[in-house]
Amino acid sequence: MTAVELRRRALRGRPEPAGAAGPGTGRHRRTAGAGIFWWIGQIASWLFLFLVLAVLAVLIVVPRVAGAESYTVLTGSMSPGIQPGDLVVVKPVAADQVAIGSVVTYQLVSGQSEVVTHRVVGLSIGTDGSQRFVTQGDANNAPDAEPVRPVQLRGVLWYTVPLLGYLNMVINGQLHMVLLVLAVTALLGYAAAMLFGAWRDWRRRHEVLR
Repeated sequence: MTAVELRRRALRGRPEPAGAAGPGTGRHRRTAGAGIFWWIGQIASWLFLFLVLAVLAVLIVVPRVAGAESYTVLTGSMSPGIQPGDLVVVKPVAADQVAIGSVVTYQLVSGQSEVVTHRVVGLSIGTDGSQRFVTQGDANNAPDAEPVRPVQLRGVLWYTVPLLGYLNMVINGQLHMVLLVLAVTALLGYAAAMLFGAWRDWRRRHEVLR
């Protein structure tokens, strides 16, 4: 037996020094702790991504696909159900589908942009024999002064999102589509970067554990 082999045998018999890497040592505990924070960061990032996508969906995508329109509530006439700053999304319907109790959005003057969202509380017939809708805000004490003609209707309430109307005011009009394209592109790039980073970190950890 050579001197080299004798030295190797002697080294194998020595106990590992304190603090050396091994099962249950400090190094493994530190790695486990770092893994927990890594997963927390990944979950938080994905939650943020889904939140942004959800906001884009209810604000832009769903109304556009369904042929609906979105408006921002500016007054408290429909409180407490609909508050100022809420986003209301309305779907166009035929006049004969509007019933008492329906919440409708209508133009104050036919053909103009200013609209109101109130509840239909009654039906009437105009002097020309056409149907009219008597409307009233839930928080108001009396019906609106003028009945609403079918031509003024923009749609019946589909859904409401609290406070999102303020964001809708900022990105209203043609900016909707521009922001939608930019946001989707950015989010897809962000998702790809996150997936690549997760795969890279997994590979590194797998190689270390091996």
